[in-house]
Formats: sequence, C-alpha cells, structure tokens
Amino acid sequence: MLEDLRVRNYSVHTQAAYIGRVAKYAEHFGKCPSLLGPEQIRDYQVFLVREQHASWTLFNQTVCALRFLYRTTLGKGWIIRHIPYAKTERPLPVVLSPSEVKALIDATDNVKHRSILMTAYAGGLRVSEVAQLEIKDIDSSRMLIHIRRAKGKKDRMVPLSPLLLPLLRDYWRRTRPKVYLFPGQNTECPIASSTINRVCHHAARRAGIAKRVTPHTLRHTFATHHLEAGTDLRTLQIIMGHSSLNTTSRYLRISTERICSAKTPLDLLSDFQIKG
Repeated sequence: MLEDLRVRNYSVHTQAAYIGRVAKYAEHFGKCPSLLGPEQIRDYQVFLVREQHASWTLFNQTVCALRFLYRTTLGKGWIIRHIPYAKTERPLPVVLSPSEVKALIDATDNVKHRSILMTAYAGGLRVSEVAQLEIKDIDSSRMLIHIRRAKGKKDRMVPLSPLLLPLLRDYWRRTRPKVYLFPGQNTECPIASSTINRVCHHAARRAGIAKRVTPHTLRHTFATHHLEAGTDLRTLQIIMGHSSLNTTSRYLRISTERICSAKTPLDLLSDFQIKG
C-alpha cells in the first residue's frame, strides 16, 4: 500500500495518515486487512462512531484509506458500495475583522514571528506553504511570491504586498536566513508548522482576540477580505490555489459586505405604506 501511495505521488502527510488508519483497522480485528471484507468494514465504521466517538473528519479519512487499500492495492470490486462516506457538517470558518488582523500582527515584537503572520495573511497561504518558503521565492522585481509544491503538487504565484516587502527586507537584514525564509532551529530546515501554529495562538491571546485563531484562520480571512474588496471569484481561485471554484465560492457565505448590501424582500415594499 505504501508503494502504491508513493508511485501516485501522494504527500508524505497523506501517506502517514492512510497507513496509520489502516493499521488501526487491522489492529482492531487482529488480522491482516486482506483477510477482512465488507462485513468487518461496516462493523469498524460502527465502532468508530459508537465507541470511539470519532470526528467525521477522522471517519472519512479512514474511509479514504480503506478505499485506497481495497480498490488500488488489493483490487477488490465491491469497494464503492460497501465503504460509504459520512455526510459532514460545513460550518462557517472563523474570520477576523481588519482591526483584529492588525491587533494580531501588532501583538508580537519578534520580527520573525511578525513576518510570518503578515506573510500568511498577505498571501492567503497555507501553514505548510509559509513554512516551505525560500528566499528565492520572494520576487521583488515582479512583486510576486512563488509558492512551490503546494497542495496537489502545484506551483502558483500570489501577489507580494508593498507593505510586506519592507518588513521582509528588515527581517532578512537582521537574521540573514540562508535558504528557507523562515528556518527552524536547524537553520538548514524550514520552521515546523506546529511552531507557526503556536506563534499564531500566542499572538491572538496577547491581542485579546476571543476567537480561535490559527494560521488557516488568516487564510480564510484573506479570502473573505478579498471578496469584500471586489475581487472576482475566478481570480481569487487562482490566488488561493483551489482546484474547484466551488471551494472558493464558499467564502461568499461569510462576506459581510455582500450580505449587508443585499436587499431583503421587505425592502421591495418600501414604496408601499405598511400598517404599524
């Protein structure tokens, strides 16, 4: 299974997640998965829900892993019918106001941490994309940031903010990173995503922001603020690196500018006198 994942160029994180989920499944029954079938798969799904109280995200990750194992590695024909996905909730993501973004960034005096937060927000980057940035990816002559090997192994360009560039130059002069823009303790390696998460969490706490703030919150906020500024969906899709326009369009649900500017049916009766 691991070989099948590798030759299909699945990410290292996905490989580890799928192998881990299949290992848990095999451990539950104490047998090799090749000796198990649809009945055991259904029993395991019930076990995850009733006894493990697994999140739907973990449940569906297990489904993806088992589907890959039985369909690709073991070549079973009954795969689709007998390993169903669960319908999941689609809650609105947390989005910060412009004043909250400013407060978050102002809450840290560490130039590296400040640069990380501003880069994440200004480019709408995933946490892994921020971590993997190299110095050569900052193209100041064209005012672009080159995002390499992003989700789906795709490269893309995002605009480099004129407000971000001076901060990055100041950060570079102070710290002189060699390869990675934001190196970890081992300067030859990129900063860990978990470290960026901690930086974001601590800044939010110091800023007194009650919302749960993660680096991905900054990405959601970036997209929402773009829509509120009038950026069209197709352009935003390219900047965000979404493979589907449907993914981008969900930010229409949380764009307060658009919601507040939409008239209610009651407004259409404004020319008529309504009894009080």
